[in-house]
Amino acid sequence: MHYIRTEPLATNKNAVLRYNVLDKCLSNFGRTYIFQELLDAVNDALLEDDPESTGIKTRQLRDDLSFMRSESGYGAPIESYSSTKPPYYRYDDKNFSINKQPLNATEAQQLKSAIAVLQRFEGSPEFEWVQEISPLLNDQFGLKDDTRKVIAYETNVDYEGYKHISTIFNAITQKRVLKVNYRPFGKEPFDLTFHPYYLKQYNNRWFALGYNEEKEVKTWNIALDRIVELTECSDAYRSTTVDWEDHFYDMVGVTRKDDSVVENVKLLFSSQQAAYIATKPIHASQKSSLNEDGTLTVRLKLIVNYELESLLLSFGDRVEVLEPIELRNSLEKRLKLANDKYNK
Repeated sequence: MHYIRTEPLATNKNAVLRYNVLDKCLSNFGRTYIFQELLDAVNDALLEDDPESTGIKTRQLRDDLSFMRSESGYGAPIESYSSTKPPYYRYDDKNFSINKQPLNATEAQQLKSAIAVLQRFEGSPEFEWVQEISPLLNDQFGLKDDTRKVIAYETNVDYEGYKHISTIFNAITQKRVLKVNYRPFGKEPFDLTFHPYYLKQYNNRWFALGYNEEKEVKTWNIALDRIVELTECSDAYRSTTVDWEDHFYDMVGVTRKDDSVVENVKLLFSSQQAAYIATKPIHASQKSSLNEDGTLTVRLKLIVNYELESLLLSFGDRVEVLEPIELRNSLEKRLKLANDKYNK
């Protein structure tokens, strides 16, 4: 009986990189790859990923091709065509790609093992997110016995900004500067030289924060779905010492000016909204007190910004801003404008 070696995926951190390089070569019907050319392509990618890499040898490449063909791998339709000497390798299905396949048995087992490790940390304050991510992974990748989907989570599959996440993430970790062509809503696009520091998701949108070289703003905020074009450049990267968790602690959303200050906010929620707000606080600073008439007084210490105003407006007539007066006046003005639209 012939056994397929499966340990490369389990033990070698470069296995996924190798398989993806081979997948790109084997699915390229515009040229042919003989064995040595496949080996060279893999080793070039390994060297680019790690300048100290010594690459792989012939035996490892044969093992990788065997694994990709196997049922415990990807079931890849890899064929050796002998019309040339030496023969070339290619998929016999133009539409095949390992990235279009469901998890194979080895990957599924690895993911199960990783989830099991994560679940060991459930209950620790700094690992509260594990309680959410573990069942999501189990459900999304079909790692439970019941194949039905039993969890729905909020996402936007058509969100334009997803395609920029990897580029910005890599620029942050590798300390690279980006040239960005950016188009704000209702305005003409413009170019900026951007030193990215942090990625944050809010309200189903992704934002990047960093230094705007042209305007010399330390914490410039760009929405990923408004980026028209994004390229790396060779400018010297300007680092930051900002603690981003601390930066976002005193606010809702992502909008914070350099001169923003924390304010005391006092709100009064109706009895219909009280239980919801008491169990789902608006902000980590929230202090609540239930009144005799069932209404709820809420006190917050945070920066007043556009996102906070939008959040409060979403409660409609079930909240009243008591303090500060500037926030109360701003919401009153916006509500009057909205009311006018319905009383023309």
